[in-house]
Amino acid sequence: MLPGILFYVVFKYIPMYGVLIAFQDYSVARGVWGSQWIGLQQFVTFFYKTPDAWKLIRNTFLLNIYDLLFHFPAPILLALLLNELRNVLFKRFVQTVSYMPYFLSTVVIVGMAVNFLSLNSGIVNHLLDWLGLDRIMFLSQPEWFRTIYIGTEVWQKLGWGTILYLAAIAGIDPTLYEAARIDGANRFQQVRHITLVGMIPVIVILFILNLGNMMEIGYQKIILLYNPMIYETADVINTFVYRRGVLGADFSFATAVGLFQSAIGLVLVIAANRIARKVSDTSLW
Repeated sequence: MLPGILFYVVFKYIPMYGVLIAFQDYSVARGVWGSQWIGLQQFVTFFYKTPDAWKLIRNTFLLNIYDLLFHFPAPILLALLLNELRNVLFKRFVQTVSYMPYFLSTVVIVGMAVNFLSLNSGIVNHLLDWLGLDRIMFLSQPEWFRTIYIGTEVWQKLGWGTILYLAAIAGIDPTLYEAARIDGANRFQQVRHITLVGMIPVIVILFILNLGNMMEIGYQKIILLYNPMIYETADVINTFVYRRGVLGADFSFATAVGLFQSAIGLVLVIAANRIARKVSDTSLW
């Protein structure tokens, strides 16, 4: 357990000390304790003096909601389908192929998406042309960004996400299926009343953890995909913080916004855990 404990101490707990600069007009030269304390001014600046603040919050929430709606259930469905395969070699082949995109870097995934969706040379636009439809500038139209982002997320992480669910399925007592077959249950009824029920504890835990990241999104992929023409739907809190805090060296402001995200995530995790504990026997604590 020591490597895991050290990881969280060094990269999670010690950096909490830096949260102090969210309440300061931080200066690198003066340091944390030498910088001027300004209270909640950075938060006021974000909510009331940043014109795009609510657009950033809206975009962040929408991307995460779409992620929960489409990306979260996809590995569950794939795990159920893989479990029903009786050809072991074909099952392993499908698992291997679905895992592979996860091990590609985000840069490679985005590069492939850009090539596929290119206006002149992309395979998607060639297919539209062949079908007699107009070509689409996917990467320059705001309404397409969320579809592209969620689509690449599902493609990249679908196979890897099935690992925990397949492990949960493997832990189900086989005698339950035998008893169900004796009682006349068909394949669909066995999946519904045994397999899916056996997966519920894992599903609930992962759902709660996903809610904890509701205000965060993988900004690396967004930075590689977006451009000023699609800021309307592509610009999220993390990309704004990257431009303002890292590129603009406004560290106090970036820390304040990051603290706001963490606070919302904490509230969502506590609320989801309380609801899960009331409606089921599974919860984080």
